[in-house]
Amino acid sequence: MKIGKETVPRTAISTSNTETIVVRGADLARELIGKLSFTEYFYFLVTGQRPSAAALTVVDATLVAIAEHGLVPSVQASRMTLAAAPDALQGAVAAGILGCGSVILGASETAGVMLSEIRQRMQAGESIEAASRTVVSAWREARRAIPGYGHPLHKARDPRVAALFNVARQAGADTIYVEIAEAVESVIPDIVGKSLSLNVSAAIPAVLLGVGFPLNALKGVPILARTGGLIAHLSEELRQPIGFALSYQATREVQYVGETPDGFDPAA
Repeated sequence: MKIGKETVPRTAISTSNTETIVVRGADLARELIGKLSFTEYFYFLVTGQRPSAAALTVVDATLVAIAEHGLVPSVQASRMTLAAAPDALQGAVAAGILGCGSVILGASETAGVMLSEIRQRMQAGESIEAASRTVVSAWREARRAIPGYGHPLHKARDPRVAALFNVARQAGADTIYVEIAEAVESVIPDIVGKSLSLNVSAAIPAVLLGVGFPLNALKGVPILARTGGLIAHLSEELRQPIGFALSYQATREVQYVGETPDGFDPAA
């Protein structure tokens, strides 16, 4: 991220006076509350534009697709944090979101960068297959993982991929990035040496970039979606606590492999 030259803080997102709250040029109370769904409002906040029908449908579908994923590490961290501090819901949500990185939730942004690199080469005149081969080969040579491909459970395509692609097509969205994502999948075996099927982390940028969602905000979609999922888990945690059970299970399974002092008996 570049350090800007601004000496005066400026924003085009919101302002207010004693009577009116303005968001992206609109009167919040009169023009937005009760008039926009949260998904519409989210797109409006990020882009400054009202979403088209296709954009609204696609963004909404991606939020649903990624909100919940079971007891993954970020959810366990969140539930254990709440177990230790049940009065700090915000801290427990933050604990889960802080794990958004290249393995959990962050891969969509990286996949979007890769798909955009391919698109740029296509706009310079390369075919979709040639551009895909060039970019995937470059990522492979740089020892970078191919983001959004392969899944520990879904060896065939992640079922969310077809669902999202179908939503985009039926909504009439631009599907050029969907085509790029599928082209990448087809060239991977020759370059990587094995098949890696599309997963949701590539499907999300493939459909979002096609409806004008900005590349630099892609990570925000899984973060926003998973926040909803975390709140659901934390609500359940308050009713049916398992945070300490998760901690106890880890303690039972752990194997100490370090040195011990003379006379130490682990069974004592």
